[in-house]
Amino acid sequence: MSLVLTDAPSDDDEAVLESGLAAFNESVVGYRDAKPLAALLQDEASGATLGGMLGRTSYGLLFIDKVWLPDSARGQDLGTKLLTMMEAEAVARGCKAGFLMTITFQAPGFYARFGWREIGRAHCDPAGTARVLMTKAFAEVDP
Repeated sequence: MSLVLTDAPSDDDEAVLESGLAAFNESVVGYRDAKPLAALLQDEASGATLGGMLGRTSYGLLFIDKVWLPDSARGQDLGTKLLTMMEAEAVARGCKAGFLMTITFQAPGFYARFGWREIGRAHCDPAGTARVLMTKAFAEVDP
């Protein structure tokens, strides 16, 4: 065996890690339920994706991983609609909460307006900015 550090893991590398972790989790929990989720903004004529939100649900949590809208789509409440779609589907899938990470120059204020709350920060570059970890409860959780 050898240890390798790379900035270019292959698709096979990622598949080994993902399948190994999923198998371990299933051995502990007894089931697998990770499922991708996307709310997309698409061009009506071509069907091309213009922006949207990408994430997943797993073990009762919604993870919002990537969000982007082109400048031409901003200021039209499309972000609100996309977030609402993601949250509604998460609840339909049985999620009790959501989790995301944004950057101070991105959208923490946007998420806060919809009940997401900051649970942590990690300072990063450029100077004066931070990654902001946020969560939102969708349902009461038994302790």
